[in-house]
Amino acid sequence: MTMADGRKARSQPARPPTVRILGVEVHQIDFEQTLTLIEAWIEARRGPCRQICTVNPEFIIDADRDPVFAAVLARADLCAPDGVGVLWAARLQGVDLRERVTGSDGVYRICKRAAEKGWRVFFLGAAPGVAERAAEILQNRYPGLAVAGTFSGSPAPEAWPAIQAILQAARPDILFVAYGHPAQDIWIDAHRDELPAAVAMGIGGAFDFVAGVSTRAPVWMQRLGLEWLHRLIREPWRWRRMRKLPVFVVKVFFERMRG
Repeated sequence: MTMADGRKARSQPARPPTVRILGVEVHQIDFEQTLTLIEAWIEARRGPCRQICTVNPEFIIDADRDPVFAAVLARADLCAPDGVGVLWAARLQGVDLRERVTGSDGVYRICKRAAEKGWRVFFLGAAPGVAERAAEILQNRYPGLAVAGTFSGSPAPEAWPAIQAILQAARPDILFVAYGHPAQDIWIDAHRDELPAAVAMGIGGAFDFVAGVSTRAPVWMQRLGLEWLHRLIREPWRWRRMRKLPVFVVKVFFERMRG
């Protein structure tokens, strides 16, 4: 069987329906449905590692400009809606996405389910020591959480042999990758046929939030969709990345008018 045949052979469960936003297919899914999919993938445990991408407006603008990254999103098993901009753009098409499925929240909810189900979780990425600290905090929060290992590593090609050896020894069910966008998603896509995990998910700065290295926006700002503003105030260097937000809004409006 060829690699392509192996990917086609991956079966159940069927992916949820999608909404197309500026050329990117975003799945109509919430956290509970995501956890159900993860459980099914772990139980099936065959074929290449499943990839979850949490798609926000920045992802969509980058995919519009970069065909390589667009192809990564197209190949992902799940493109979950992350960011109020994505929910808003879907709503313009009459699609009600129930909630944001973010890496920052997902690391907690997935680890909670992992502790209940006995899934083994590996924490890869962030600065040295951060993944280890995040894993300790999550183990204290969710007794019984099986941490298969932690490693800072790097998405650089020369770091892959060492990472591969560590992961092969650890044999995790779930691999969290915190290399930041878009490096983490491209890295997972490049190595998914060799990753021993059942599921891999890019989670950005989630380890930093769990470990207390960075502070998330207050809940009220998250609910109002102002988490981006909180990060911009605390990390002004992000302004170049934040410029993509108004570009996203304008592009969505123009696409809507043409439609």
